[in-house]
Formats: sequence, structure tokens, C-alpha cells
Amino acid sequence: MTGKQMKLGAFFMLPGHHVAAWRHPEAQADQVLNFEFIKQQALTAERGKFDMLFLADGVAAGATSSSFEQHASAYFEPFTLLSGLATVTKNIGLVGTVSTTFNEPFNVARKFASLDHLSNGRAGWNVVTSSGKEAAQNFGQQDELLHEKRYERAHEFVDVVTKLWDSWEDDAIVYNKESGQYADATKVHAINHEGEWLSVAGPLNIARPVQGHPVVVQAGSSDAGKELAARTAEVVFTAWQTIEEAQAFYSDVKGRMAKYGRNPDELKIMPGVYPIIGQTEKEAQEKRQQLLDLIPESVGVSRLSQQLGIDLSGYPVDGPLPELPDVSQINGNKSRFQLVKDLADRDGLSIRQLYQHIAGARGHREIIGTPEQIADQLQEWFENGAADGFNVMPPVFPEGLNDFVDYVIPELQKRGIFREEYTGTTLREHLELQRPISQFAKKAIAVES
Repeated sequence: MTGKQMKLGAFFMLPGHHVAAWRHPEAQADQVLNFEFIKQQALTAERGKFDMLFLADGVAAGATSSSFEQHASAYFEPFTLLSGLATVTKNIGLVGTVSTTFNEPFNVARKFASLDHLSNGRAGWNVVTSSGKEAAQNFGQQDELLHEKRYERAHEFVDVVTKLWDSWEDDAIVYNKESGQYADATKVHAINHEGEWLSVAGPLNIARPVQGHPVVVQAGSSDAGKELAARTAEVVFTAWQTIEEAQAFYSDVKGRMAKYGRNPDELKIMPGVYPIIGQTEKEAQEKRQQLLDLIPESVGVSRLSQQLGIDLSGYPVDGPLPELPDVSQINGNKSRFQLVKDLADRDGLSIRQLYQHIAGARGHREIIGTPEQIADQLQEWFENGAADGFNVMPPVFPEGLNDFVDYVIPELQKRGIFREEYTGTTLREHLELQRPISQFAKKAIAVES
């Protein structure tokens, strides 16, 4: 196997990414909060040699939504689940979503360092900001922060977390029984951070993570999100519908990295893809239609309203979208708003057609066909400057993941663009990312020289 290798994440959203996956004949009520079932999915992804599994998360139940009763909304907290999965898997990376808006950096740094040690170097942090009044009210606040303020806090938050991961140098633990010295205090550092948003003394109370830093993943595609990714991220999870859009994003984000002293190879861009796989095109289309038929109209309209931040319940479902505000007026997910608006404008979709389009992929790219056709579509983006890999979003578990592992991955392997075996043990090694040197060790080296 030679040449550039595709990176793959398995995006776990149970019982599936389609909004009506819980109604699918294969889905069962006891699967969502059943560790044994989730463990089997993780082992399937590991059998497929995925680089990582990926857990999304939110900090509100969405109980105020008009469609709350009709969509799956109960799921595990990521650290708890990933810690369990760390004990039953050996190779696959473990990436969890944690918000910088409603957490404190010391807790986040300590938890990810712990997960990295528990998994022998397989942890990754998906950095997000959180919007919405319901989320804010769960954390003693009455309203959400403005978009730009959320990203200001996020920049500072990531900086503090990485300082804390570095606060113990790699050789800080001496463990000399004869001399009675456990740690070298000169290699354990207070960070004494005082910023606009955060005040943290440090040091952390756990040794430096196995990977130095758990892999930093970022999922925003607004201008502020792209800047955060260029400065801090090592993986970007993004959503695009066309290869031209994906190429422009790929070039834009990687082009911003030089001003932060970073090489484009230090960042892997992995758009989300929602594959519907059949042994024939007809079978794949039948699977898609089966899922579309399961969407309650109220759920579809509610989900689209959430994506756009605009209540669409009073508009004819088979009519066009109402006139939408400019993206600059949106305080929620700006990039997803723009993507859905562009999709409606480009293809002239009605509200029903639009919610059917996003009901599974949630604005990501839907790819339909035989295993060979799915592989063709992935290879085109991968080899033409649109992606370094993909975050795979199965419509329904376990069927969707099984189909990808059993049929698509062998096709990618046959083409020589995806691994046949793991060659490393850490997530950084899977992703071909360097282990960072502690910033405190760098300072010591600079002083000595």
C-alpha cells in the first residue's frame, strides 16, 4: 500500500443519523442506551480499520421543540461512554464533543488527559461552541452568547487546555523509590493564565497525555470557525454538497495556516458523508425511500426550522422557503444556515423536499448507490483537493455501518487508498500527525541553547 491514504471516522449517532431511524424495522428501543450494542458497533468500526469513532453531543434536551416527542433525544454523555469503549477496543481513536461555552478548561483538560491514558493514546476532542437559550438556561444563564463572543472564548479556552496538557513535561515523573522522589518539580509548571474570559493557575493533576495533546477536532465552518481551525485544529469535520464548495473550503482553511506557523499537512479535513448502500442502485433508492416515508411532517418542519433558526410551521410545506435573513443576522450555526439556504436556492426545493434532504444527512452530503459507486464518489473528492477523508454517518445502526465496513471499505482497499491494517497504536499515528513537544520543554531548550 503506497501513496496518500484516506482517513475515515465513524460518526456514532444512535439509532442512526436519519431523523426517523428509530422507526426503522431494524431499530430497537433497547439499542440507544445499551452499552453492549454500542460496543459491538465500535468493534465493527475497528474491524473496518476506521481511524476513529466520533460522538456528537449537546447540552440541552430540546424539550421545547414541537417535535420533541417524535425524535430520539436520549444519549450518553461522551466521556462516560468513551471511557467504557476504551476498555473493549484496541486501535480505533475515540473522539468526543465538548463545548467551550459551558465548561471550564481545567475539567476538560483533565478528563481528556485521563481518557488518553486509559486508551493508550487514542483520545480526541471535538471543540464546539454552544448556542440556544435552552442550553444557556441549563448553566445559570438567561440567554446565549453572541456568535463572535462564543468564538473569542473558544480560542482562549483551547489555548488554556493545551497549556494544561503541557504543564507536566514528559519526564516529570521520576518514581525513584531509593531517593524518595516521585516527581521533578522543575518539570511541573503552573500556567498562571489570566485572560479576557478565563483565569486558571494550573498545573494539571495528571501526567502529560500519551499523545502529548489528544487530537483537537473542530466542526465549525463559519469564518470564525475556519480561523479557529487554522490556528488550533488537527481535524476539521465540515459539511458541503458539491466538490467545488468542498475544494474552496479546503483551500481556504489550509491557506490560513501559514500565518500561525503551521503546515497544511498538520490539518486533516474530513467532510461528513451519509451513505445509502445497495447491491444495486434500485436497492439503494428503495432504502432511501423507506426512510423518507418514516418522517412525520411535523418532525421534518421542526428540524428544518432548527437548522435555519426560523419557525417554518406556518408556511405551506409544499411551497418554497420564505425570504430568509442575511447570514450576518444569524446567531446560531452560521455555516449550516448558509449551506441549507444555498441548497434551497440552487435546487429550487420546497420546504418538504428540503427537510427530506436534511433529515438524514443534516446538511452533509448524501451519497447513494452500489459499493463501487460510493467508493467512486469518495475517491473523487479525496484525490481532487476536496477532502483528506470523511466522517461516515450511517443512516441506521447496525445496518448502515455493517454495509460500509463489509462492502465499501474493501473497495477502497482494493484501490490502494485505505489501510488494510493499523500500522500505529495512537490516534495521532493513524492520522499521520506529529506528537507535539511541550511548550514548557521548548522554552527550556531555547534557554539552554
